[in-house]
Amino acid sequence: MKEKEAHPYFRRKTPEELLRELHDQKRGKLKLYIGAAPGVGKTYKMLQDAHDLVKEGVDVVVGYIEAHGRHDTKGMIGNLEVIQRETVFYKGKELQELDLLAIVRRRPKVVIIDELAHTNVPTSRHKKRFEDVSYLLNQGISVMSAMNIQHMESVHDLVYAITQVKVRETVPDLFIQQADEIQLVDVTPEQLQKRLREGKIYEVHKIEQCLQSFFKLANLHALRELTLREVADEVDGKLIHAHEIGVTGICERILVCIQYSETAEKLIRRGWRMANRLKADLLLLHVFTGEQTERQKAQIKEWREFANRFHASLIVEEAKKQKPAAVIVNVAKQYRVTQILLGQSARTRWEEIRKGSIVNTIMRQTHNIDIHIVSDSAKQLQ
Repeated sequence: MKEKEAHPYFRRKTPEELLRELHDQKRGKLKLYIGAAPGVGKTYKMLQDAHDLVKEGVDVVVGYIEAHGRHDTKGMIGNLEVIQRETVFYKGKELQELDLLAIVRRRPKVVIIDELAHTNVPTSRHKKRFEDVSYLLNQGISVMSAMNIQHMESVHDLVYAITQVKVRETVPDLFIQQADEIQLVDVTPEQLQKRLREGKIYEVHKIEQCLQSFFKLANLHALRELTLREVADEVDGKLIHAHEIGVTGICERILVCIQYSETAEKLIRRGWRMANRLKADLLLLHVFTGEQTERQKAQIKEWREFANRFHASLIVEEAKKQKPAAVIVNVAKQYRVTQILLGQSARTRWEEIRKGSIVNTIMRQTHNIDIHIVSDSAKQLQ
């Protein structure tokens, strides 16, 4: 009996764990519909499922739907109750936004909110729509929402490498991981192009431009592959968490080394993707020499905010009498790091001969640590 009581499944829960469970019971449920590109049918499927819920007696309302002129999508709203949008005046323009407080006053069981990555008008209660959704979930209202894979924060650089399009609106991976259910809405790239040519995705004057850019067949195949992989990873992660399956052996800990360059955020995202798959801790390290300029201090502040979005820890160290490589080695040993991510060295071959290679130094002075060098111009999916 004693052995049974000592087993982690039978241990007494802490007050914090009990409070968290109580909060989760009161919190609304989040269902996400994710697709590889606009036009795969996420909103249509979401509305279709909403009608099925209404038939079962569930109180469902439409909080915000963006039909993009698609008649099939508009028609699918049917007799669902629609919460009127809030009219907002900003910089002389009249804009229609999600009426968050109207939804709270109505208190439906489930609300449909499209365009999860949308950035709200600056005068709104929250900066981003996913923050509106989080607010509603905390109010005990369940939400059905939709997004495309390019809006997932951690794949920002991969999407740019595929499409050469910089996506400015993103949703943090940590928010996506809070979803109680994720549904992949998928069609083949060929079928998606057919829909585009038939005018079912965008207006006629945009079709040819889209076919020559974002909707090129090669792009759609790569985005679809990326979507299938990312959704599978999210679902697998939920299964592991639900069954309390832990990683046996050593605990992975990833260290990402960043400097003042455009590749810093790219390295952080790549590190997060690795950490997320391995269920590992993520550490960020910046090593500086000499006095920091105001611009550099501001950059570090931005990194810290960026790190918080990924639940990563930022370590800032000054290389006084040591070389940067020695600082990296010390931090790696101190935090028991198992993998290190570095950007491609900016040193010339002659500088590496005179000053030494940072990678070679780390390899010589550490054991059982994997080192990854991330190219500045990587074009392939990891």
